[in-house]
Amino acid sequence: MAYAFTFWTCYVLKREYEIVATMRLHFLASERRRPDQFTVLVQNVPPDPDESVSELVEHFFLVNHPEHYLTNQVVYNANKLSNLVHEKKKKQNWLDFYQLRYSRKPSARPFVKTGFLGLWGRRVDAIDFYTSEIERLSEEISIEREKIASNPKSIMPVAFVSFKTRWGAAVCAQTQQSRNPTIWLTEWAPEPRDVYWDNLAIPYVSLTIRRLIIAVAFFFLTFFFMIPIAFVQSLANIEGIEKAVPFLEPVIELKFIKSIIQGFLPGIALKIFLIFLPSILMLMSKFEGFNSISALERRSASRYYIFQFINVFLGSIITGTAFQQLDNFIHQSANDIPKTIGVSIPMKATFFITYIMVDGWAGIAGEILRLKPLIIYHLKNFFLVKTEKDREEAMDPGTLGFNTGEPQIQLYFLLGLVYSVVTPILLPFIIVFFALAYVVYRHQIINVYNQEYESAAAFWPDIHGRIVTALVVSQLLLMGLLSTKNAAQSTPLLITLPVLTIFFHRFCKGRYEPAFLRYPLQEAMMKDTLERAREPNLNLKGFLQNAYIHPVFKGEDEDDNDVAMEEPMQEQVLVQTKRQSRRNTPLPSKHSGSTSPSKSRVVRD
Repeated sequence: MAYAFTFWTCYVLKREYEIVATMRLHFLASERRRPDQFTVLVQNVPPDPDESVSELVEHFFLVNHPEHYLTNQVVYNANKLSNLVHEKKKKQNWLDFYQLRYSRKPSARPFVKTGFLGLWGRRVDAIDFYTSEIERLSEEISIEREKIASNPKSIMPVAFVSFKTRWGAAVCAQTQQSRNPTIWLTEWAPEPRDVYWDNLAIPYVSLTIRRLIIAVAFFFLTFFFMIPIAFVQSLANIEGIEKAVPFLEPVIELKFIKSIIQGFLPGIALKIFLIFLPSILMLMSKFEGFNSISALERRSASRYYIFQFINVFLGSIITGTAFQQLDNFIHQSANDIPKTIGVSIPMKATFFITYIMVDGWAGIAGEILRLKPLIIYHLKNFFLVKTEKDREEAMDPGTLGFNTGEPQIQLYFLLGLVYSVVTPILLPFIIVFFALAYVVYRHQIINVYNQEYESAAAFWPDIHGRIVTALVVSQLLLMGLLSTKNAAQSTPLLITLPVLTIFFHRFCKGRYEPAFLRYPLQEAMMKDTLERAREPNLNLKGFLQNAYIHPVFKGEDEDDNDVAMEEPMQEQVLVQTKRQSRRNTPLPSKHSGSTSPSKSRVVRD
């Protein structure tokens, strides 16, 4: 049965990898013109005392790509300016609110306190106060813009370089530009709404150090995560609370209160910590310096899966904290680790069946009901909503959240593969979960969530790798389980399975993964040739010149009506949606400011 499940899983994975890779190439071939198809992100531009970064980039590419180079856009360190613009938008929102309130009741001018959160401080006229604040911020923004434009130190050694053809961009993005492999580093530019502008200001030389720091921090977060939870849970028992607050002892001893403390508080403590975990992992990814939102979500998803594997899967099988597990493994022989875990797996089958029903089935039901967003919306509507713009933002359903949803589903793949041979009774519960998840998430993606960016299935290699890893883990744990039974002599027959699985993974990586990493020159040339035939007078430079300007350098009108960005975002509507929101898909990124097409344009196309 282990061989049967392995071969079937590998067959399905190969077929799916082939289908996804073909769909990706077809999507890229049939897609409308977008700025990222012609643009390359160049990092670690070497300093030159005689030329500015823009001049140096232009000269370098005119010499090395003379027939294809078109233009470049340098990257400025505009993080301070971005904060000022964000602050001005908040003040403008408050001004709109007080002006609206005054227009409804002209007899009473609104007042506000200038202290923290408007709770204390000098009492002043609200409209005059926010008008003066906006004028002050506008002046500071103007000064900061001039400072950035005139100060060479504000220009980072990073540039978006655009080419006349997709073929030229593909050659540049996929080749080494200099004899020194640490300078003039090129990669495909993210699409404009996928750019995470804050991280482009991070010096390239510090990225390795940052990633080392985060790797160490993630190790301690994973293996010491249960320590604060255990501390809180110790306070969440009767004795701990009575010691901390002895005057509450008569209340705590009441039967109803006692049952709540013993039954609910420990689980709530764990749930609260887990709620904050995705935000912590996303902050860690941002600190590492990834320059696109999709890359941030991919790294966060990988870490979230590792965390769940250690603290949910292994933590449930082996009693004790993750750090205690690590200590036990260090002092054990490597041959004993699969035995230790393998013996515990059948005994925990009932627990995981319950876990699938409680976390999986109930989670899918919660996804379709969307109780959490509903509660958050009403809280925002009651406390924070001041204008129609605020209400629209409060109603925004957001994006699917690949960094949390995808690793959660991968955990159920792991459980299904581990228990497929050991305890097959668990499989119907897994199948029901995936059937429900397919129906619900398909509906949510089409009708509810907004699309923040388009990565063209760039997540798939990570998903494939994690399923293969789960398959290898299931095989090793089965070997450990059989070695403790009377069937120990059959254990060597399973040694071949991990070897074959790893070989299969290497085959898929070599055969299909290049479609996700590189753009075939043949495809690029075909698309360029067709475009030249259809639009011989296309002004490509005008199309690209404002595509990768930092959003804070665009005027307010440009943010709402960026003509240059409107055309490439037009995409065919493949599935009719019931979404009624005025915010249509794709949704502009809050970090980029590029716009999505109008509804009429999309429907007409």
